[in-house]
Amino acid sequence: MSDALRIAHGAFGRVALLDMDRSLVRHAHPHCHVLLKVGGDDTQFLVGDRVAPLTDECAVLVNAWEPHAYVHNPARQNALILALYIEPDWLVSFRPNWSASGRSGFFEHSAGAISQRIRCVALDLASEMVHAPGAGNRQEDLLSDLMVAVIERFTPWRTIGSSLREMARSNAVDWRVRRAIALMRQNPTAPLGIERLCREAGMSRSHFFRVFEESTGVTPHVFLNVLKVEMAVGAVIDSDDSFAAIGERLGFGAPSHFTRFFRDHCSVSPREFRMVARLGR
Repeated sequence: MSDALRIAHGAFGRVALLDMDRSLVRHAHPHCHVLLKVGGDDTQFLVGDRVAPLTDECAVLVNAWEPHAYVHNPARQNALILALYIEPDWLVSFRPNWSASGRSGFFEHSAGAISQRIRCVALDLASEMVHAPGAGNRQEDLLSDLMVAVIERFTPWRTIGSSLREMARSNAVDWRVRRAIALMRQNPTAPLGIERLCREAGMSRSHFFRVFEESTGVTPHVFLNVLKVEMAVGAVIDSDDSFAAIGERLGFGAPSHFTRFFRDHCSVSPREFRMVARLGR
């Protein structure tokens, strides 16, 4: 079973040190998502429809809302992965145009050769998380250095999002899809049903699915799951509610269903996630 060795969280988002031995379902995040291997065997992710290798020399780069999945090879030893889930609002504090990290196309490719600097800082961050889980300021400093190095290497950061025309077009979402998303965000746990979303959007089912995915990059089902995962992670970390109560609040009929959903998206059970995320407190 996969293990979360350490989890750090804050205004920057989340950083998880994961010992991975099971695949993850196709999912997405509202974050700028970077995966770096810090130990174990080489492995790979499926990003969109492309296979992205994760090795000592190669990072996996996933844009916000880009569907991806972890593909585990049981014939290999576990990969030790430093997984970064970075909030675009935090990156804005470095450079205003890094708000583009919350949109598609921020990373031009799903994988890329890392520099020696990226490799060293990633290893330092992983080591700091293991040996000094309470050293939050030191970890955030290392994370800042790491993300600056990653963005400078893998994005056209000097010009990205600099054009008002480009930003306006990249933020454009079909108004009917915006209406459906507003309904989802009002209460992600409500049993809305695709039929109601289609009705509110004024489109047939097939047309709705096509326009929704063109506008957001993901299907309505994946989008709703993203909202639920982020609510679940927040509740698991920040509250002392039982997992049964959290699962019921999110619309799961049985605690086991919530546990399976959480593990399929976050790699570990909510119990382990909470325990590891609170190590530094």
